Amino acid sequence: MIVPGYRDQPTEQWDPVAPVDPGEAEDFLRRCYLENPRLGPVEPRLAIVRAQIAATGSYVHTTEELSHGAKMAWRNAGRCIGRLYWKSLLVLDRRRARTADEIFSLLVRHLQTAGDGQLRPVISIFAAAQPGQPHARVWNEQLIRYAGYRDEDGRTVGDARQIGFTSAMRGFGWRGKGEHFDVLPLAIETPAEGVRLYDLPERAIREVPITHPDYGWFTELGLRWHAVPAISNMRLTIGGVHYPLAPFNGWYMGTEVGARNFADADRYDLLPTVAARLGLDTSRESTLWRDRALVELNRAVLFSFERAGVKMTDHHTESERFLTHLRNEEKAGRSVPADWTWIVPPMSGSLTGVFHRYYEEMDLRPAFYLDDEAISLARDGSRCPYPHP
Repeated sequence: MIVPGYRDQPTEQWDPVAPVDPGEAEDFLRRCYLENPRLGPVEPRLAIVRAQIAATGSYVHTTEELSHGAKMAWRNAGRCIGRLYWKSLLVLDRRRARTADEIFSLLVRHLQTAGDGQLRPVISIFAAAQPGQPHARVWNEQLIRYAGYRDEDGRTVGDARQIGFTSAMRGFGWRGKGEHFDVLPLAIETPAEGVRLYDLPERAIREVPITHPDYGWFTELGLRWHAVPAISNMRLTIGGVHYPLAPFNGWYMGTEVGARNFADADRYDLLPTVAARLGLDTSRESTLWRDRALVELNRAVLFSFERAGVKMTDHHTESERFLTHLRNEEKAGRSVPADWTWIVPPMSGSLTGVFHRYYEEMDLRPAFYLDDEAISLARDGSRCPYPHP
């Protein structure tokens, strides 16, 4: 995924009662204004921010600060391979929205803005958290996810990863069709209204049917996937100010769908099905049937998105682009945090340029974080945080 992936994202301890750290605010503002000379001198702005923090415990970003801070957070995302495009992020300032209806309407507009025509990276930033006050949030890990069910025989229908969350949504009264690609409702929580569920309209969900360039039987599998990967439960931190609701998207790298969403045993687990259709010998691992099935599954995904005219990148191309990003940042005198285990693609890793080097992991801010409670809510709707690895 050409945004920070969901699983095992970095966490940091966030005290929602503590005031903004003036030092962190100053560090961000100095870097922001240095990188954007058109904003003018930073000292007058620092004086205003210091006074706001002293009076209220927080401060309010200007539109320009918010926009550049979000782009810096993407640039600092150590588990994202697609950071070459960080300057192109479209930042939508949604800080005035308060009600669940307003938030839902703007989330639908986000998906339409991101998914119409050529996909584009978009972030919608809602109200900042105020020290000691409740805040709005979306429970879902992504704006579009498919439901998961257990049938009467204990078999999984749909996305196995979403079984717990689907059960939680059914507890609120939602009922899906019980099929493999039922789009889950959005669970939007606000301080005044609690949790409300919203079904996304069809106009907000762009999907691609999966076929194969050589095997006609692939259509019989009935596979499809949504075009816009919009992560919705990570907290954006800019200059000490926290934005708990700041959904963002890029576009998919093929392996995210073909080698993970479709292939992982705790997701759609399609490798045995594809191997059987290919007539592969699955009696022992040394036949490499998993590898052969994985390649054909990924070929199908890339072929289908290309034929549908939906932007998607392959792991070889994106690996080279990441190395270009490294060179660009080095020329700019900036450090590039990177997690090798995430930057190297989940298939054919050693065939890519990103495999053959080391990276330094750093927690640079602005940044995106995944809080324990957000993980728990997205897992099964429970509020008790559990230890994060």
